[in-house]
Amino acid sequence: MREICEVTKVHPEVVENVQNQLADLSEVANLFKALADETRLNIAYALTIEEEMCVCDIAAVIGSSTATASHHLRYLRERGLAKSQKKGKQVYYSLSDSHVHQLVTIAHEHAKEGVHDAKDIPS
Repeated sequence: MREICEVTKVHPEVVENVQNQLADLSEVANLFKALADETRLNIAYALTIEEEMCVCDIAAVIGSSTATASHHLRYLRERGLAKSQKKGKQVYYSLSDSHVHQLVTIAHEHAKEGVHDAKDIPS
């Protein structure tokens, strides 16, 4: 099956309707860019399993130095995906809210389904 229209026919009412409702998605794009890095996504996913983790534990989970983990965590925090709290001499991170938790969880579930569904699609 060819995946392009065989004839060009624009539907002006559809285009106008969508253009009138299209939102500024630049912040959404930034959110997905932040999670597009596999290390940061692993960190976010780890924080869906354990609600709060210290930088040292996150570094151990992703197999990196604390400096590297801290860099990625700061990146997530600056983009509103994670939050931090100092407790004594350690800094603990968690996801910023339930929306981030849902995004990561749903994306993971979708990816798992996609692997199975892709096998069913004929080449």
